[in-house]
Amino acid sequence: MKHILGVSLGSSERDFDVTVAIGGEQVRLQRLGTDSDTQRFAHLLEQYDGKVDAFGFGGGDVYVSSVGRRYTWRRELQLAQHARLTPVLDGSGLKNTIERETIRRLQQQGTIDFQRARTLLVCAVDRFGMAEALVETGGEVIFGDLIFALGLPLPARRLRTIALLARVLLPIMTRCPQRWFYPTGKKQKEIVPRHGLWFAWADVVCGDFHFIRRNLPLNLAGKAIVTNTTTPRDVELLRERGLRLLVTTTPELQGRSPGTNIMEALVVALAGKPPEQMTPEDYMQVLDGMGWQPRVTYLTPEAA
Repeated sequence: MKHILGVSLGSSERDFDVTVAIGGEQVRLQRLGTDSDTQRFAHLLEQYDGKVDAFGFGGGDVYVSSVGRRYTWRRELQLAQHARLTPVLDGSGLKNTIERETIRRLQQQGTIDFQRARTLLVCAVDRFGMAEALVETGGEVIFGDLIFALGLPLPARRLRTIALLARVLLPIMTRCPQRWFYPTGKKQKEIVPRHGLWFAWADVVCGDFHFIRRNLPLNLAGKAIVTNTTTPRDVELLRERGLRLLVTTTPELQGRSPGTNIMEALVVALAGKPPEQMTPEDYMQVLDGMGWQPRVTYLTPEAA
């Protein structure tokens, strides 16, 4: 039985341990949150190194990308290097595949008409495949990288702008603690409604759920969210706030949608190839073999 272990800098309250059948094979998917404790994070990688088939790196990114350039978070890479035998995946390879394909399928199937909708992507450098796919639809998009990561009320409307900002800012930002820009640990449990202007503007909100949840407005009536890492409690929270439609890019496992880091670790383990040799075609071949589709949940009677 394959064992996929997600080690996260995020809250331990979101931990899970499930066993699922995939292609006739039993696979154990487990998540262990460290509540921002980097020493425990490193210890877990060392403890399970060589004993599991792949690690997911959660609660942050090792790599972010923009228009063909990849940037490395220094501290997160150092943490990942505590595993010497087992590959560590942060989800960036899968994001380029599964989230790009999610937008295309939702548009093709008529679930969401991005061409006519106003879409807020909370962080493009974290979801570069999704960002490019949204631009391809021809709809109006705001990229909220400066808004959500830096708290600056400056929306970006073109990927060229994001590429320029990435070249200027990311070489500096990636040398700083990622928690300065991204909610980890206890911050993942707290909701501080902010950036309401941009939530109100959008018909569809896309991207990292911790960014979305951390800033969640009280009223989501009529809106759709495309994300992942949701739990049953999160779904009820979104329902209470009037969300019309929830789409998760990763499959539901016993009521929750795992992070892309765990799903990428699973896909790489099933493919049986070194991560650096994986191509978008390899990812999609494994995903298609799993019967993957974006999971669509209508949260209001009117939407259903």
